[in-house]
Amino acid sequence: MSGPSGNGKSTLLEKLFKEYPGCFAFSVSHTTRKPRHGEKDGATYHFVSEEQFKKLIAENGFLEYAQFSGNFYGTSKTS
Repeated sequence: MSGPSGNGKSTLLEKLFKEYPGCFAFSVSHTTRKPRHGEKDGATYHFVSEEQFKKLIAENGFLEYAQFSGNFYGTSKTS
């Protein structure tokens, strides 16, 4: 599931997780932003450089990606 920030994706998914345990999971997106306190690479996001991100774009490695507030975010095909 994907959509703009703040449209209720996480709320809907949390309900699906509770109603259908073991059937759904969150993918771990890639981002070029810096990690926030408590975030872990590979768990919260895959934190990569802009160069690495653009390389994945060139290799057609994303299902979707976007730039928001100066940072890139994307869902890789391997997620």
